[in-house]
Amino acid sequence: MEAKILLVDGDRWMQRVVMSALGSQEYRIHTACDGFGGLAQALAEPPDLVISDIVMPGMSGWRLVRKLRSQRRLARTPFMFLTRLASPETRRHSFRLGADDFVTKPCHPRELELRVAGLLRRARLPSPTSRACADRLAEAHGRGLGGTIEDISLASLLVLLEMERKTGLLVLHRPELGRRCRVFLREGRIVGAFLDGDPGLQHAELLYGVLHWSAGIFEFKSVPVEMRDAVQTTTTHLLLEASRRLDEEACDCSLTEL
Repeated sequence: MEAKILLVDGDRWMQRVVMSALGSQEYRIHTACDGFGGLAQALAEPPDLVISDIVMPGMSGWRLVRKLRSQRRLARTPFMFLTRLASPETRRHSFRLGADDFVTKPCHPRELELRVAGLLRRARLPSPTSRACADRLAEAHGRGLGGTIEDISLASLLVLLEMERKTGLLVLHRPELGRRCRVFLREGRIVGAFLDGDPGLQHAELLYGVLHWSAGIFEFKSVPVEMRDAVQTTTTHLLLEASRRLDEEACDCSLTEL
């Protein structure tokens, strides 16, 4: 079934960029130039997903998400911010208001496509939102936090851990494959990653593969982490590089089929 996406952005060029990035999928995309127009369209024809900038004339994206969350029909509609604002405070405020995902411009087209697909897929399940997970992370002082990757993508989970500047151990488990990965974070930054039973695959190279997991169990525990930073890159770079590699794999498969 064709998914309806509402894109709210005052930048016409950015509207074309997003529509081009999502054009290969079966989406019906409607556009609005500010929050007022976006709210009117959402009320007239409820979308399956809203993608919105934050800074816009008239009604901002923050006001828009508050308005949508106050409407019973739209309270659980997936909402993604796509913006040039990138501070931790901006991310935190956005999730607190009700956003399900937060992507910084400029965004790799493949990353945007994957995040949109993930939000739409999770919206069909009776699962907690990223906002709820953010609240639980903020409250998890010394206590454990767990869930499934079907509930929240690993990309979103790592962004939330970075946003909350968490220090501790994130365990990722795929029982059906017998795979267990341990990820160490210090103040939100990933400093190491290890795969049980395979000491040759670790850190960034391991994460590039694990980020493609679409199923599994996660558990985060706040513990002291003293190890050196063996990853040496940001979460954002890890996500972008994982998306780039996925693009290359898809391209190689296409060439093989020719």
